[in-house]
Amino acid sequence: MKVLVLNAGSSSQKSCLYDLNDTSLPDNPPHPLWEATIDWTVADDYGLLKVKSAGKKLETKLDSNNRQAAIAKMLNTLVDGESKVLEQLSEINIVGHRVVHGGTKYSQALKITPEVKATIKNLIPLAPTHNPAHLEGIEAIEEALGSVSQVAVFDTAFHQQIPLEAAIYPLPYELYTDKNIRRYGFHGISHKYCAARTAQILELPLESLKIITCHLGNGCSLAAIKEGISIDTTMGFTPLEGLMMGTRSGSIDPAILIYLMREYNYTPDQLNTMLNKESGFKGVSGISADLRAIDAAITEGNQRAKLAFDIYIHRIKACIGSMLASLGGLDVLVFTAGIGENAHTVREKVCQGFEFLGLKLDVAKNNARPMDQDVSTPDSTIRVLVVHTEEDWAIAQECWHILS
Repeated sequence: MKVLVLNAGSSSQKSCLYDLNDTSLPDNPPHPLWEATIDWTVADDYGLLKVKSAGKKLETKLDSNNRQAAIAKMLNTLVDGESKVLEQLSEINIVGHRVVHGGTKYSQALKITPEVKATIKNLIPLAPTHNPAHLEGIEAIEEALGSVSQVAVFDTAFHQQIPLEAAIYPLPYELYTDKNIRRYGFHGISHKYCAARTAQILELPLESLKIITCHLGNGCSLAAIKEGISIDTTMGFTPLEGLMMGTRSGSIDPAILIYLMREYNYTPDQLNTMLNKESGFKGVSGISADLRAIDAAITEGNQRAKLAFDIYIHRIKACIGSMLASLGGLDVLVFTAGIGENAHTVREKVCQGFEFLGLKLDVAKNNARPMDQDVSTPDSTIRVLVVHTEEDWAIAQECWHILS
């Protein structure tokens, strides 16, 4: 079974091709036959396509004004040139797409129909930088592969069972019933995968565990997972709520925005840009949204960089406290995504202060670039795991289940 995965972001397109047995899934994530990324941020007038397959690595410039054509060119590397792994695109059995926002309508992965496409389009106001990119990918596959089965795997789906007391904001109730304003949560594909992988690593039933998953990348969120179900999460109506992130502020007093509008004539667009693109690590440090640059500046004695890092850690720990209360205890604390997997200092600082719960971090293990490993001490009452998130593999598994 050939499964193609498209994982579209606002400024990137990641894709991979898996060759799977049609009778059973492997216990561990397999290596894709082919991987490709399109990065639209390298220049104003072109994108950069990178392809890896059959031991080869290729790079090609792409016209950034026609993304659908760029995706078609990316797909062509599957059947042509040094990166070729297929004789023809029709060998692909199914295509899975990560879709950021599925609203309240979709609580699981499903085949894409005209109705599903219409819903994704209608939700663009709630995910203006992502849902359009997902539609571009879906339509590019329709153009290239005709009637091949396509599957939408929604980032919001895993959080659909969050209880109403955690999902509904303390606003006039009609905003929930009439305008669908509620907590949706995001990074659900990653949170769900990491919870299942955690149970696998510990050789324990997922249903027996109380887990907090910390997805820490350029975007950051926590999820409280009980009996395999998300019961609380930090992102809300949009991905802006919750933790401090690379360029996003996370949660702030909403009266700040009213104040800036009244006293300094800020427009909605200015506020949106400030909160989503000019805040977080970038806004506080004045240096960068990248933690590696922040760390380098801290080493040189930059106090604003240190303040940005300290705020980041403080807010993660505060939100872990909130997730602890939702769960009524904790068995496993999981770190994943770019920062969670690679920044040992972040893991160490976050764990400090939870010793009163019996959490004990093995510093040597934590510093040794662990992956899919327990980095707590044997006598720790809470396991601490570093899990490599595999969103693409999670999407491929959903496709396999639907086709099987």
